[in-house]
Amino acid sequence: MNLLYDVTEYIKSENLCSPSDQLLLAVSGGVDSVVLGHLCKEAGYNFSIAHCNFGLRGEESEGDELFVRALAARLNVAVYVRKFDTLEYAEAQNVSIQVAARELRYEWFGNLCNSKGIKYIMTAHHRDDNIETMLMNFFKGTGIRGLKGILPKNGIIIRPLLVVSKEIIRAYAIEHNINFREDSSNSSDKYTRNYFRNELIPGLEKVFPQVKENLYENLIRFREIYQVYKASTDMTKRSLLENKGDEVHIPVLKLLKIKGYRTILFEIIKDFNFVAAQLNGAFSLLDAETGKFITSSTHRILRNRKWLIISNLVVTDNQIFVLNDFKTGLDFPAGKLSFNLKERPDNISPDPLKIQLDPSIIKFPVLIRKWKQGDYFYPLGMAKKKKLSRFLIDQKRSLIEKENTWILESEKRIIWIIGQRIDNRFKITDDSREALTVQFLPAK
Repeated sequence: MNLLYDVTEYIKSENLCSPSDQLLLAVSGGVDSVVLGHLCKEAGYNFSIAHCNFGLRGEESEGDELFVRALAARLNVAVYVRKFDTLEYAEAQNVSIQVAARELRYEWFGNLCNSKGIKYIMTAHHRDDNIETMLMNFFKGTGIRGLKGILPKNGIIIRPLLVVSKEIIRAYAIEHNINFREDSSNSSDKYTRNYFRNELIPGLEKVFPQVKENLYENLIRFREIYQVYKASTDMTKRSLLENKGDEVHIPVLKLLKIKGYRTILFEIIKDFNFVAAQLNGAFSLLDAETGKFITSSTHRILRNRKWLIISNLVVTDNQIFVLNDFKTGLDFPAGKLSFNLKERPDNISPDPLKIQLDPSIIKFPVLIRKWKQGDYFYPLGMAKKKKLSRFLIDQKRSLIEKENTWILESEKRIIWIIGQRIDNRFKITDDSREALTVQFLPAK
């Protein structure tokens, strides 16, 4: 195998970059990234080197840094080095060491690209890495999307070595007397990937000697299958989903008529940070009563009558807005209020978004706040008080609508459930001389 030829042809066939593009090569000091550095130099690519010292292996990490600096000098290219306190970052962000290292690495790479005018970040992921990723995704239950493995090009990240195996890369290094560093952590099964690399795949090779070649061929097929699959599911989602403001509404009956609706539901919810383990929970909502819901780290799926409604998680807040007069309007999270004080009109508007109040009964300051448990008022036309929680239930308000209910309040008395019903005590009567018109324009 002519490694230089195969890699450069792979770069062309996958349209990863052009010879004139400025590239940033991530080099750890291991055989994969070091060989890629030599290949880039021999091919005449315009590149510089970036090395992350994560400080996780003491003197070994320091040795890696010195080695990479020397490699850059031999290749006559610029080198950028950054030291990180990875353990501190992982603890502060409550993430694993692997996740911390990845986040720190790519944030720094991105900053380098912006400051140095670099077009692509080049990593040394190879065919074996890709096979391991596919298997890990399969066992994690990521669906067909995960089975396509690592892509040759993902945004500004390119991976020219995905076409070749670790064995070929190492053989090239030996043949060309290329020195590299061995990472002691690669031999430990402490990390998931290393278990797949050192235990699972070698075990499979005892039963299926050609397992790596077969899995690589599957990777190629899965990439093509995914394109067909994605086109089909995207078309189905477009015909099914209804976007209403920040919410996504899914008609349950229409979803149930789709063949493979369980898969379609997964393809919908994964975009809102729901994971495969939550699919059964989402699936149970199809038969659930109104008010049942599940949440991800960022969103909630709520069953509301004949719909599933996906919305952002509501962060409970205690925002209170204060009015000392009605001379100016008010912008608040739910929308905008405007005020107009005039003589009492002959006809009262029935529009719940444009109401009339008797201003003589209203005492300042007037508060605008979200409703809370224990609130009560006297609904227009009723002489008895009613708990606001019961009123919202009777109005068949969804959980999301309840959470976004605001009130107008004076002296601890509710004046108006904004956009819904005024309190009977503040209505216009025959004795009213003036009328305060309040108009509510909901936020889009």
